[in-house]
This record gives sequence, C-alpha cells and structure tokens, in this order.
Amino acid sequence: MSASRTERLLNLLLALLNTKVGLPRAVLREKVYKDSAENDVAFGRMFERDKVDLKQFGFEIETIVDRSSFGNDDPGTTRYRIGKDSNRLPEVVLTPAESTVLLLAAQLWERAALGTAAASAVRKLQAAGGFTDVDLPAGVQPRIKPAGQAFDDVVAAMHGRHTVRFGYLAGSTGREEQREVEPWGLGSRFGQWYLVGWDRARGAKRFFRLSRMTTAVTAVPGSSCEPPAGFNARAELDELNELPLRQATLEVDLGRLLALRRRAVTAQEPATGSPARDRVVVEFRDPEQLAEELASYGPRVLVQEPADLRAAVVRRLQAALDFHTSPAVAPTFPDAGRAPRARKRTSEDQLARMLQLVPFLVHHQGLHIQEVADRFGISRRQLIDDLKILICSGLPGGYPDDLLDIQWEDDHVYISEHLDLNRPVKFSEDEAAALLTGLAMLGDLPQLAGMPEDQPGSALESVTIKLTGAAGTAGRLAGSVSGQSVAPEQSQSFATITQAVRDGQQLHLRYLSLQKDEITERDVDPLRLYSLDNTWYFEAYCHSAAGIRNFRLDRVESLAANGRAASHTASTGQDFPARLFTPSDDDVLVTLELTRQGAGLADDYYAERTAQRPDGGLLAEVRFGNAGWVPMFISQHGGAARVLAPEAVHTETGTWLKASLAQYESAAGSVAG
Repeated sequence: MSASRTERLLNLLLALLNTKVGLPRAVLREKVYKDSAENDVAFGRMFERDKVDLKQFGFEIETIVDRSSFGNDDPGTTRYRIGKDSNRLPEVVLTPAESTVLLLAAQLWERAALGTAAASAVRKLQAAGGFTDVDLPAGVQPRIKPAGQAFDDVVAAMHGRHTVRFGYLAGSTGREEQREVEPWGLGSRFGQWYLVGWDRARGAKRFFRLSRMTTAVTAVPGSSCEPPAGFNARAELDELNELPLRQATLEVDLGRLLALRRRAVTAQEPATGSPARDRVVVEFRDPEQLAEELASYGPRVLVQEPADLRAAVVRRLQAALDFHTSPAVAPTFPDAGRAPRARKRTSEDQLARMLQLVPFLVHHQGLHIQEVADRFGISRRQLIDDLKILICSGLPGGYPDDLLDIQWEDDHVYISEHLDLNRPVKFSEDEAAALLTGLAMLGDLPQLAGMPEDQPGSALESVTIKLTGAAGTAGRLAGSVSGQSVAPEQSQSFATITQAVRDGQQLHLRYLSLQKDEITERDVDPLRLYSLDNTWYFEAYCHSAAGIRNFRLDRVESLAANGRAASHTASTGQDFPARLFTPSDDDVLVTLELTRQGAGLADDYYAERTAQRPDGGLLAEVRFGNAGWVPMFISQHGGAARVLAPEAVHTETGTWLKASLAQYESAAGSVAG
C-alpha cells in the first residue's frame, strides 16, 4: 500500500466507526475516496479490497440493508458501519507486580517474530492505560533464543494457516528429504525446537526438529490448513521420548579441550597409534547437538564412533568448506548501520502503528517526541510522518472539528481529539501467543527474578488469567506454541549471584575458561544474570581482566562472597539485553556472508553493519575478541556462514577446515561418513 492508501483506509475506518446508522456507498465514494476511483466499477473493487484490509486488523464491517427498498440487495440503499466496540482491546488493569511479570514475559523473546509481537502487545497495554510503568527486577534478564529464520517462517505460516515446505535431514535414514507439512504447533523440548504437524506425504502426524531443516521454510501457494480442535503443543510434545543415552569415543589433542574432558565417563588413556592424543569417552543423546560442538573443535578432536555422530561432524565440516571455497561476493555495505532481516516496513505496518499511537498519546499526554518514537521502535522522522497523516485524517465532512487534533509544540506531543480511536485494537494471535507462552515459561523461575516472596506466584497466575480473558479467540495460537521453563539448573549459583547483586557484594569464583582451556580464579563484581533458553550467564566486572566479562553458570566451579563490597554496580539504564560479547579496541572486525538460514547469527553476534543479499542471506560485520575463535565459529555453523575478510582470517579458516576434514579421510582418500 502507498501512503495515500494508508490515509484512505484510516479515513474509511474513522467514517465507519463514527456513524450510528451507517453510510451508503455513494457517500463513501464522494467523501472518502474522492478522486481515487475513476468510475463505479473501480470504486467497487477498491472498496472491497479496503474492507478485506480492515478485516485483517480485526474490524468487522456491518452491512445494513434497507428491507423496505425494492431490492434487498440494492447497493444504492445498502449502508456500512463498524461498531464502536468492534475489535477494541478489553480493559486490562495490571498491578505493578503483574506489570513486572508481564514485562519479563514479553522480553523473553529477544528477537524474531514473537519478539516484535510481544513488544507490540505491551505497547497496546500501555496505550490502553492499564499498564504500570515498572523497572525489571535488578540483575535478572531471562531470554529465549528461537531457532533462527525457520522459527519466524513457521510462526507466520501457522498464523496464516498455510502449509509449509522444507528440506529435512531425516534422523532415521540420515538422508535429506523434501517435506510438505500442515503446521499445527511449535515447541521446545530437550534443548531443541520442534514443529508438530501433519506430514502430507506420509499421511500422519510427525515431529520435525527445526535444526534439521536444510532449506528455507516456504508457504505452499494457495494452501490452507487447520490444526485439530483443542490442539495443545505442550501436550503433544509430552509424547516425545528423550533419546537414549549413548557413548562417543573421541581422540582429543593432549592438553586441550578441558571442558570436553571433564565430561568423560571413563579414565582418559592414550589413543591407539597417536601419542599426541588421548582417548576420551563421553555420553550424549543427540548426535546432531554433540556434532555442532565437536565440529567447532575442528582438528583438535577426531570422532571414532559411533558412525552417525562421525558422519554428522563430517557433514558440518564439509558444508563449511564448500561454502568457504564457493565463488566470493563483494563485501559491500551500501547503507550505513544494520539492515533489517525482515521485510521492509509497509503501509500495513504504518496503519497498525497508528492504531496504537492515537490511544497511546491519549493516555500519555505531553511526552517528548523522541520518547514516543523510542517507545514504538521507530525514528523521529517516521513518527513525524505518522503524525502528518493523522492530523489530515478525520470524518467525511472535513471540517476542523471532524479531524484528529494532534499538536507537537516544543517537541512535546498532545492530542485533544481522538475520534473514538482512544482504545487500541485487540491482541492479534501472535501477540497473544508471545505473552501467554512467555508467562508459561516463567513459571519455575526462582522467585520470578528477585520479586518479593509474597508476590511472584499470585502475580503470575493473576496476570495470566487477565491476559487470557483479554486475548479471547486470539489466544488460539498460544496453544500452538510451547517453550521450556527458563529456570536455571544451577539454582544455588543463581541464588548466590542474585543475592550479591542486591547486596552490592563482590564474589570470588573458580571458573573454567574455554578460551584459555584452564580453571581460573577471579574476584568479580556481579552486575546481572541473563539467559539464552535455559543456559544462564552472569555479567560482571572482572578485577583480573579489569573489564566487563560474561560467565556461564555451568562452567562455574565454585563461587562465594569474599567479604568486600562491589565497586561496580548495574544501573537501570543499561542496555537490554545484556550482551554475550563486550567490545574492546583489540577486537578483530570480520566480514561474514550468512545464508538465509544463518541470517539470525547477525543478531546473535551483534553485527555492526549488515547488507541484504538477493537470496535472503546477509553480509555482516561482526567483532570477535580473538581471531582464533573465527574458524571455530565457521565450523560450528556448518555451511551457514563464511569469512570474506580480512584475508588472513579467511585463509586461516580454510586451513582449519581442511585440516579438520583430512583426519576423517579413509585409506582410499575419500571423506568418511
């Protein structure tokens, strides 16, 4: 849609909302469409399209027929209107404790489709005036990490009720197959995201792990589907049995990979015929999950058995090398800054934003224009463009009192006439799913991240009830998305750190440093805890390194207060979310090419600049604290990323990949697996 069409849709909505008896087509054509339609036929087509567009925003247009007229279906006597309560968000009033819990649930979705939906849902509650502005509890930021672009694509297909098609690596055969599936639900189990749906080729319900999808997920043109009545993703995923425990035999370079060695189930012994290596046996359940880790270790580890794990590692390394040696592309960034991975902003986005903006301004009179723009995640220029359209929109009469009245004097925004747009529209299905699924995932978080002991359980229950009621039928999709609890497994460390953050106490810890491959001892000032799924980290000022560092809880050997007060504390103004990587002057700036499936890595690793590729992939500039990490990163992501620059890092990565694969060569010289 063009901006003029956005304005026409807004005027049509205002006209139909502000009439009791309805407006005939002739009035709508003259007052709303004006010169947009050349004749009655063109107007008719345009009006029907606009009715469909307004219905997508949830506004049902009533058709009123004059029964006394000669023909009951005479378009000349037919009138149209929208009820004032049509698709309005019901009143939701939240206590400060409920608002805090809801904000935690909304910010679980750091990015991806449900992240945008959660932010939009919170803005609607703020616009309705029932949401209390609160700060998150000090020091805790739980987050989940959806499974890349496939997650977004499946959510969009479920929302639109479309069948999807994708390439899939079958676990039973190890072969890549094309699948066509009716998507019923998404859920997380055993550290992996799964799609539950009806496999059309097999005529049966199947579970598909998103990490095994080998191509982009695409909607089948013209398709439609519906999940079974009462479908619940959590209940369906409860049917999944955890994979059996197995053992892997590995050869590991002497003195390397301490984290892997600590998981050994048998005493280490020299590898047969290789005095420079130890033979290590570790337990695992999922060969693909372990293969991702082992591939990152490159030539430092060799998988002896089992065969499927060995093949999975080789496949990742070979895919990485194939991408590495494919024809290079020019690493150009035509636009400064980060390019959006999603589709460009459209007029639909603008109209949806306006329907939130007007009620938000009604309940937040006099806010600075930049603060309003920040709340909506747009630039000052975009906000002013929205306001310019709004002040020219109104009722068909076109008189001054019939227009939306918005002023921004001295950069503070006021609204004195809202024309019944003073309440936001109801939650969409993805907005309801983002909030309700997030609330369910918070259930086991200890004391809901530092809230008083008498509040968290009751606040979580009450806000869930309120949001479920407000969502109504839009809550359908919430039953189709299920995530695992974000509660940390290292509960004692979690409690010790949260207490130290609240009390401003310093901690002494023994920590397994993956970079140094050794146990280190440090004194740190803890700042905050945060998670990616159920893997928890804490950010702290490290006195040994004289800088901010991030520590994984599952690599902490021991920690306790050392009796000294912390000299560094977290402020409420710190960026959300906390970063896994803290930039420094010694970083290596690497230009990467990411495939469409790997495009999410640009967000995961805080790319400084990105540029969209015609195939849906990205060019991305990413900082690495150490150039030695880059080959490990490329190996781990097996064909989803490659290095374009600097040339030295590109060359070193190629050498690493070739050395990694060389050790798997059979006597005949072909790659095993």
